[in-house]
Amino acid sequence: MRALRLAPIYIAISTAFNTPAFADEETTITLSPVVVTATRQAQNSFDLPVAIDVVEQKNIKDGQLQMNLSESLIRVPGLTAQNRTQQAQDPQISSRGFGSRSSFGVRGIRVYVDGIPLTMPDGQGQPGVVDLSSIKSIEVMRGPFSSLYGNSSGGVIQMFTKDAPATPTVGATTMFGSYDTKRNVLEAAGKSEGVEYLLNVSNFESNGYRDHSISDKKMATAKFKFNISEDTKLTTLVNWFEQDAQDPLGLRRDATANDPSAFSNPKAVPNSALRANTRVSRSHTQVGFNLEHAFNENNSINLVNYVGTRENLQYLSTSATTAAGRASQISREFWGTDLRWNNNGEILGKKYNFHIGANYGKSSDDRLDINTTNGVINNTLNRDEENISTNYDRYMQGTLSATDSIDIHAGLRRTKVNLKVKDNFSGFGDNSGSVSYNKTNPVIGIIWKAKPELNFYANYGKGFETPTFVEAAYNSTTSGATPNLSLKPSTSENFEIGTKAYITDNTRANLALYYIKTDDEIVASFTDAFNRSIFSNANKTVRKGAELSIDSTFENNISTYFAYTLLNAKFDSDFTGANGLIESGNRIPGTYSNQAYGEVRWRYEPLGFHTAFETRYNSKVYVNDRNTDAASSYTIFNIRAGFEQTLKNWYFKEYVRIENLSDKEYIGSVRINDGNQRFFEPAAGRNYLLGLSAQYKF
Repeated sequence: MRALRLAPIYIAISTAFNTPAFADEETTITLSPVVVTATRQAQNSFDLPVAIDVVEQKNIKDGQLQMNLSESLIRVPGLTAQNRTQQAQDPQISSRGFGSRSSFGVRGIRVYVDGIPLTMPDGQGQPGVVDLSSIKSIEVMRGPFSSLYGNSSGGVIQMFTKDAPATPTVGATTMFGSYDTKRNVLEAAGKSEGVEYLLNVSNFESNGYRDHSISDKKMATAKFKFNISEDTKLTTLVNWFEQDAQDPLGLRRDATANDPSAFSNPKAVPNSALRANTRVSRSHTQVGFNLEHAFNENNSINLVNYVGTRENLQYLSTSATTAAGRASQISREFWGTDLRWNNNGEILGKKYNFHIGANYGKSSDDRLDINTTNGVINNTLNRDEENISTNYDRYMQGTLSATDSIDIHAGLRRTKVNLKVKDNFSGFGDNSGSVSYNKTNPVIGIIWKAKPELNFYANYGKGFETPTFVEAAYNSTTSGATPNLSLKPSTSENFEIGTKAYITDNTRANLALYYIKTDDEIVASFTDAFNRSIFSNANKTVRKGAELSIDSTFENNISTYFAYTLLNAKFDSDFTGANGLIESGNRIPGTYSNQAYGEVRWRYEPLGFHTAFETRYNSKVYVNDRNTDAASSYTIFNIRAGFEQTLKNWYFKEYVRIENLSDKEYIGSVRINDGNQRFFEPAAGRNYLLGLSAQYKF
């Protein structure tokens, strides 16, 4: 964060907020964070025509387990981040309703760490690769400019690892909490002979809130930054994890009381989960390289390369009354590269910056589908194929300061995505095939700096989202189901206006309004009793919404933060899905019409004490396209507190977090269009987390 001194300060919207303007007085205000995701170079987010927020390290680590992105992202307006209270599936993350269809992983949103993609060419995102203990900040961008990152419509989430301190440092953290949860972290960082390094290892164990949800996960992160010369730097990032987790599945409505937010036994799991021993085993290794070279003060290049492997073995239930099941096994190899030239300077006395680049990625999955009995593979093969996805993109993006108060931002990206299936199983004939998707997406935005404390902006762009291989896996529920390569990509038009303002010298506010039209939206139309998900294209959908955030600081180290999201996401025409006619006007399942997050923080410096009270509200959410069932709205309250001490070279920290103070029973996440009607995943009751950490600086 930086500070800007303005004298005098005139608050242009003070009348609307009934607050006085300041005059003849020098006042210090805190500027918005500097971000790089929106324009690919460091720039103050206040001066960008983009809805973009930064989650800082204190909000990632203070009183948090640091196991799921949902812990940090619930504070970002426009984003839905639901903790599923189990580790077998990634948290449900959607942006402006894009990605809400996903039962696991992330769809419709691009995910990066230090500029290195965690999203495959077909659009599958894997945010669980990164240990949040090693992250210093998370940038979350929504709206049209997301399309400049490729195959996505909803947004971009980019995580940035911590920088190495000037003094070598070692540290350890231990956490423990409800449900026999334990987590330990070891880290070391520093600089030596021109090399900056960061090493982080951790382990996690928990019995889970629900029955049949035991999990463990081991992670490691290594980052090395080689300062080859004053103009050339090479960053190497290694991410690794291994995980085993039981899957308690969702619950049917008849497993609950009349209201799905009130359970007779919220920890219960379906008998089929126990019979089939539903669970997952994963491992992932990824290495990325980011080379930066400056030719002069106006020209530079970035070259990103990455390569990795992933193993995923998921055990699924296929019967409500027997121990029958399936094992879905994927062995993945992937790699990619991105080369970008950056140029900045002046033209006709006007400042500009310009970026042009090309991107290529490839992912190859060896996929097996085998029957199981009592959770043990019985060697009855259902599927044996290779799924290959590639992308080749070219893009350009630039900014021109047309006047002292008006900046114009624009960009263009040409995306080509190929999906190819090589069928090695002869049981149902040769189901090999391929499909190619091509799209050019333009985006343009303008920002008017009406006052130093007040900006207005507007932007427009087109979006493009292809089916993932998970969505193209089945075209029917028959035993000889073939890949669904006839799925169309969804295309969207995105309109947005907004304002960013300093209402007073201690309060910053952002407001964005948007309207999105989408054709051929990819929807999860049905999941059958064998856990095979069938996807189809809806005709038209419309999203209208508003995002508001207000961040304030006051005397005596008191601060507040409030975020509100309004989303009206509906089908805009009739279409026929696997469950019959879906009428125009139905809400897109998995989207919440209202969400709010607020917190009040206080620090008492003499004792190194800090505390915060949080509240979160989510409205009712529908669980299927027909809108015949829904999870109820809920409001929960959390509190966190801690102490910090510095003794010579040592730094100590102790903290406690209590979630769901009122012990409310509610649905934490939903499974969309589940064929077994197991829509509901209950959230944890009142639970606690204790943490202790120590750090030594040499």
